[in-house]
Amino acid sequence: MNKTQQLEILTQVKKWFRDVILPNHIKNTKKLASADVFDINPFLVPYLAGFLTGELTPESIAKALLYPRILGTSITTSFGQNMQKFIADVLRNSFGSMVHGIDIEFIDAVDGRRKYCQVKLGPNTINKDDVLTIHNHFKAARNLGKTNHVPIQHGDLVIGVLYGEAGQESSHYQKLRDEHDYPLYVGNEFWLHLTGDPDFYQLLRLAIVEVAVEAKGVEIIEEVLKELAATDTVKMMAGHQI
Repeated sequence: MNKTQQLEILTQVKKWFRDVILPNHIKNTKKLASADVFDINPFLVPYLAGFLTGELTPESIAKALLYPRILGTSITTSFGQNMQKFIADVLRNSFGSMVHGIDIEFIDAVDGRRKYCQVKLGPNTINKDDVLTIHNHFKAARNLGKTNHVPIQHGDLVIGVLYGEAGQESSHYQKLRDEHDYPLYVGNEFWLHLTGDPDFYQLLRLAIVEVAVEAKGVEIIEEVLKELAATDTVKMMAGHQI
């Protein structure tokens, strides 16, 4: 893969985050201006507010409520739910496969062989049942290759994990690798095999950061914080009279 093709992937990643993840993140953040959307623990939240800011005020309560949602649950759920769209829009656009059960095909930049790949989000994102499903998809791909006189070796059937580090993979991934002998490419290793660039994983992360900086989320967050801190529920939790 040449630099132009690598740049195209980075461009597609940024466009996908702008078009899919960012609008949902902003929309879900703005919803949090009302205290009614939170399941509030009246003991824990004031404690967290004090621990976070060193004071108990409507603003500190609002931060204790808001920050975990906008920096954790909201964006993690959105990205997870849109994983298949990410694969389709970003990876299948360049590496799509016509083989049922195979997400992408690519020429491995490390060994030069064509790889038939199931793409997964992270090192803990498959369950026990997925092991058999992936194994069956790979067996079907090999059988189809034999029927069509396409030489697919066992080692050409791989699992690619978009992010993570080697050693973080769950026992289910380990079973696919150790018991079924399928190559497992996690995080940087996956992007290296796909692009041939050992720095591509870092470039990918920086591209995503650029989209976040462009969004100027701090302005949105400040506005939501003000509205949330002004609600009666939050003011009462801070000990203010209504």
